[in-house]
Amino acid sequence: MKSQVTGGPVAQLVGIAKSFAHNRVLDDVTLTLEARRVHVLAGENGAGKSTLIKVLTGIEPQDAGDILIDGRPVEFNGPGDARALGIAVVHQELSLVPDLTVADNLMLGVEPRHRGGRLDFRSARENAVAALNRVGASLSPSARVGQLSVGEQQLIEIARALSENPRLLVLDEPTAALSQKEAGHLLGIVEELRAQGLAILYISHRMEEIHRLADHVTVLRDGHVADSMPRADMSEDRIVTSMVGRPVNDLYDHGRGSARGEVRLSVRGLKSSVVQETSLEVRAGEVVGLAGIVGAGRSELCRLIAGFDRADGGEVTVDGERVDIARAGGAADADIAMLPESRKAQGLFLGMSIADNVCMGTALAKRRFGGTSPSRLRTAAKPLADRLRVRATSLDQPVGELSGGNQQKVLLARCLAKKPTVLILDEPTRGVDIGAKADIYELINDIATQGVAVILISSELPEVLGMSDRVLVMHQHRIVAELTGKDMTEEHIVRYATGLVRKQVEPAEVNS
Repeated sequence: MKSQVTGGPVAQLVGIAKSFAHNRVLDDVTLTLEARRVHVLAGENGAGKSTLIKVLTGIEPQDAGDILIDGRPVEFNGPGDARALGIAVVHQELSLVPDLTVADNLMLGVEPRHRGGRLDFRSARENAVAALNRVGASLSPSARVGQLSVGEQQLIEIARALSENPRLLVLDEPTAALSQKEAGHLLGIVEELRAQGLAILYISHRMEEIHRLADHVTVLRDGHVADSMPRADMSEDRIVTSMVGRPVNDLYDHGRGSARGEVRLSVRGLKSSVVQETSLEVRAGEVVGLAGIVGAGRSELCRLIAGFDRADGGEVTVDGERVDIARAGGAADADIAMLPESRKAQGLFLGMSIADNVCMGTALAKRRFGGTSPSRLRTAAKPLADRLRVRATSLDQPVGELSGGNQQKVLLARCLAKKPTVLILDEPTRGVDIGAKADIYELINDIATQGVAVILISSELPEVLGMSDRVLVMHQHRIVAELTGKDMTEEHIVRYATGLVRKQVEPAEVNS
């Protein structure tokens, strides 16, 4: 049955409250979702956005308040009830089955069948093609989902949600893992769906997306509605201040000046099967940005420096002392710490507590002859967790229950616990909100001021330009340019990163 498009409120949340144990995560939240309008729900990680989505889509029951559909109160006994009333959701974490085809994933649970009960493969393929066409995805229905890019998989998720002909579509940070091009395509699809008459609840903390899409913005902070504003009253300062509870005047104002110490990290002729011969230096108190498109070799180079992957040649020195990068733990013994690109896959132990994760692999909380205790772990982790403003019920809370931004802060706390001389940060603000970004930027500035040599990998050009003293640009697995001063612009980075300008950087050039 086709969704019925009408004007006015499709759904309303009135006075919604929700607690888990003794933790109040939603308190008197009210918002209205209308046809042909994109309502953006913004807020820091941990503000209650995901819980509100779960209440709206029938995954979690509210403790108080009402859900109204077309002005009538309804009660959901599960997600199926919400879907039956025209509510579809695309969660931030993809829920596709990678070993199945595109068509199989699109039709999963709603497979067309012949009268005798046999699967109707022809209809399944036709339905899959129709669903893909609606989101402008030129994918083969027979392609294996696991072989597709994250952006293509996200389109499949949206196509599957739209196949239910919803009246209200909920999108939870749908561009978090997408490239700039993929994100632009998805935003265009959202605009088309709005024009077709859908009510859309769009969860995001990216200002450029909010400015492009939002007809109305509601900001959550600590489970409360901190602000709610129509498009005419929107401003970045108002949204950010409402999200974090304090003015954030200039995210990138590091104020470190131009003072530089002695060379702290020196890399000479480092190479592997995926990284061409590379040399660079980073001085004490300096933040060096590493820019480039996806696949340029930035993470791979830094993993060689940190000793995570084996190098085929070259050397790394810290404060003039050669680092044994061929030996497991050699880089760590030289006080090189690295925040990996994927916090969940490469850094955190999700089933373990915050205190365990902060102290893991460090000397914190260890007794003189080894061993520790939960109380010693909590005591050791608390100053670092407080410094990074980690939001949790307690330090015993499993890390897997935290928001993305707070998980990133826990991993950063572990890096600081190692008291690094060299700190490598690989996409430290990916998937975190504006408040967490401000905290992380403040941390980077603090540790650089203390004399730590910092390498910052970031795909966000304003971030890498704003936080860095110099920028090294990689293209096809090698450094091709060093940018300083007035040459540090987005245009210059893009030209070198895409190969439009080819300037070979000799090892001696990559200096301060």
